[in-house]
Amino acid sequence: VQLQASGGGLVQAGGSLRLSCAASGDTFVRYVMGWSRQAPGKEREFVAAISWRGGSTDYADSVKGRFTISRDNDKNMVYLQMNSLKPEDTAVYFCAADRSSRWPRRDFNMWGQGTQVTVSS
Repeated sequence: VQLQASGGGLVQAGGSLRLSCAASGDTFVRYVMGWSRQAPGKEREFVAAISWRGGSTDYADSVKGRFTISRDNDKNMVYLQMNSLKPEDTAVYFCAADRSSRWPRRDFNMWGQGTQVTVSS
């Protein structure tokens, strides 16, 4: 599956952004979808995941209560609504997919290009 993320930008602390990811090339509902991020000088880290039909979600502790992942299987889209953003959320955000039968899933084997999110203090 091919993944194309968009929606990043510059926002002040406390603000919101919504990331979108368009998937193509395979049957979307077969994939656990997720988001990861990588800050400068740090390893890529898990942010959120959503199960095949959206019935279950999983979040990193650092974003729980502030971020919401969702998907639209009719449109082959996955979203990440980010509220109450903090400077430490600054990173390149990657849309990810995994054709796995296991849940929860925090590691993925397919990645899109990243989209930069910068949160100013």
